This record gives sequence, C-alpha cells and structure tokens, in this order.
Amino acid sequence: MANFLYIAGYLIIGLLLRRSRQFPQNTGQILNAYVIYVALPALVIQKIPLLTFGKELLFPALMPWILLLLTVPLVLWIARWRNWSRTTTGAMLIVIPLGNTSFVGFPMIEAFFGAEGIPYALLYDQLGSFFILSIYATIIAAIYSRSEGEQAQRPDARTIAWKIIRFPPFVALIAALLLRGIEYPQVMQHFVDSLAVTLVPVIMVAVGFQLRFRLPQEDRGPLIWALALKLGLTPLLALVMLAGFDLSELAVQVTIMEAAMPAMISAGALAIMAGLAPTLAAAVVGYGVILCFLTLPFWYFTLQFLQGL
Repeated sequence: MANFLYIAGYLIIGLLLRRSRQFPQNTGQILNAYVIYVALPALVIQKIPLLTFGKELLFPALMPWILLLLTVPLVLWIARWRNWSRTTTGAMLIVIPLGNTSFVGFPMIEAFFGAEGIPYALLYDQLGSFFILSIYATIIAAIYSRSEGEQAQRPDARTIAWKIIRFPPFVALIAALLLRGIEYPQVMQHFVDSLAVTLVPVIMVAVGFQLRFRLPQEDRGPLIWALALKLGLTPLLALVMLAGFDLSELAVQVTIMEAAMPAMISAGALAIMAGLAPTLAAAVVGYGVILCFLTLPFWYFTLQFLQGL
C-alpha cells in the first residue's frame, strides 16, 4: 500500500512546483514528452518480453478487450449527445477504456487478495492494458490529434499510419515482440529497468503540475462523465458479465477489481502529449486516483456480499 502514498506524494510535488512559480508553464508538457519518448517505451520493452501466452486464465486476458468494445461506442454516443469537442472526445476515448491496472492495480490487488491475486492482475495488465495502450490508444491519438497544418481537414490514412509507425511506444512494442526470447546483456536490462521505473514519478509530477481543482466550465461535465464511467460503470459491466460464473473464484474477483481501477497514468500522458484536452485528461487521472480510495473498497465489499448470497 506504500505505492498509494508515493502517488499522493508525486501529485503533491507537482502541485507545489506549480505554486512555487520557479518552473515554466510548459513544465508539464516537457515531462510528458519525456514519458512518451523515453520512459514509456522503456516500460514496454521491459514488460512485453515477459508475456507467456496460454489457453488458461481467459477472464483477465479477455475482459479488457470486451470492455473496450463496450465503452468506445458509449463514449462516442455521449460525446455526440453532449456535443463534446473533437479534442475532448479523443481524450475520453483514451482515458476511459484504459485503467491503471499496474501501479495502482498491483498493490491494491495484493492488499485485498494477497500475493495469490497478483498473477491474475499481471495477466489483465500485460495482455490487456499495455496492448490496448500501445495499439488502440496510439490510433486514437493519431486520428484525433491535429497539428497546425491539419486544422482544416481530417488527417488521411497515410498521415495516420505515419504517426502510428513513428510513435515511440508503438515502435517499442514492435521491437519488444521481435526480440521475445532474446536475453539482453545484464547492463542493458538494468539500463532499461532504470528508465522504466521513472515513468510513474515523472508523469504523476506532471499530472500534479497540470492538475487544476477549478476546471474550466466546459471540462466539468466531461470530467464527471469520465469518472462515473471509469469508476462506476466499467466495473459494473464486468460484474454483470461475470455474474454467471463462480464469484468465489479468485480470477473472477481480480478481473472485476482490475476493471474498477482509475484511469491509466500513461493513457493520460498520451492524451496530454497529443494535445487532447490536456487539463481534462490530467484531471481524470488525478481525481480518479484520489477517488479510487473510496470506490475500490466499495467494489471489493460488494463482491464479498454477492459471494455470500
């Protein structure tokens, strides 16, 4: 549970740095660029080679993808209904489907279920969240982000493809898949590990730096929708889909709890770096981490109650 104290500490550091006025206003964007170009690719290279593909444990392996297929049309419908801007829609399509299933997920799963729950959490995170971030979120960022020269029209297929193939985390994903089974020299592995471990501190400081408790009026509605969908509806969907199975199974419980995690830090970084409602994306991540201290125990005790019926 110490990881939660670390997260809170990183957020506070970011808030204090902004208030100190010793750092330029674009400090958050600079830190985000470091994450996208250095720390996140290092994390992909570190994690992907550890994947072991098997036929078992389908609950945690498939649930992230099922939730993605369910939430994307819902977000698009809400965006059309509430008349969200293009950048707000893009940000919501990135941060809502992706949960913080590792840095927040692993310690919380261990706190609720003990070390026995960690393998299921790893499967959910590695076969779901990281692949969705590297592939789906990359495509969404490419489609919804626009440079100055693209303001007048939608980017064509060639522009989108070019953005995807040169996006650092996607390049790292391809490299990691090609290098599966190859053992790195120890010094290189330590170097990659040392870069990957910087992701969470750097991005949470960046989130804290950009976090505004007084959001612009146009961001308040989307923030409430994002938090309600991510912390409320997503785990409810997972619970409904798995209700027909044995809720006493550890794999089922861990899967539902992982679906209840707040928005992924890296997803927020990607949305911010792509220029998709940066203030809103940072708020969804920051407020989600704070609120999950209340929502995750609620879902855990709900599972225990339903299991006892």
